[in-house]
Amino acid sequence: MVQQVEAVYPESDGQPMADNTEQFAWIVKIKENLEILFASPADIFIAGDLFWYPVKGNPNIKQAPDTMVVFGRPKGKRSSYLQWDEDNIPPQVVFEILSPGNTLKEMTKKLQFYQRYGVEEYYIYDPAKNDLNGLLSSGDSFEVIEEMNGWVSPRLGIRFQITSDTLEIFSSTGQKFLSPVEIDQLREQECQAKEAALQEKEAALQELEKERDRYQELLAKLKQKGIDADNL
Repeated sequence: MVQQVEAVYPESDGQPMADNTEQFAWIVKIKENLEILFASPADIFIAGDLFWYPVKGNPNIKQAPDTMVVFGRPKGKRSSYLQWDEDNIPPQVVFEILSPGNTLKEMTKKLQFYQRYGVEEYYIYDPAKNDLNGLLSSGDSFEVIEEMNGWVSPRLGIRFQITSDTLEIFSSTGQKFLSPVEIDQLREQECQAKEAALQEKEAALQELEKERDRYQELLAKLKQKGIDADNL
């Protein structure tokens, strides 16, 4: 009897997540801002550069999207996304950030993979060219989104705005996606504003306390002179 060898699903291919600092910065910005945006729902899983294996028993069929979003799966740690262990739910949204090292052959294979294994929305951004492309699933194929400037993702609710030199992404409430440094700076500004407001409030209370003390002193002087302030 031939013993069946269980398939091994590698967690890494030994390749770096990004080829340059700009590509890495965009991967982090999109992934982390989506984590913030969907922090409350317990059933939305978001990952960056995580191997996705859609077919059990075939570890050669895999991709590691720069960012992927899975609705209907719990948050939590994973060494890879084994779809058969995830109620067979594929990532519905994926992002790829291009670098000079990406080849047409490589990107074609990714498009075919995402199309075949159930991705609903596929976004590709080239920071060097400030070029954003999007595709939506339509049956067994993808349809190109003709106008990406101002496009709102059906699944994520985020809006893409292409300026003259960069891409800006906004949540449904209008909050702009920021880098970790910008988020920290904004938090510091908010802390400083709260501190200033608190100091202003404390100063106003101190001034009110002084006014009360002066009023009490006046009442005491009037009383010493035999004047009843209630009859004034």
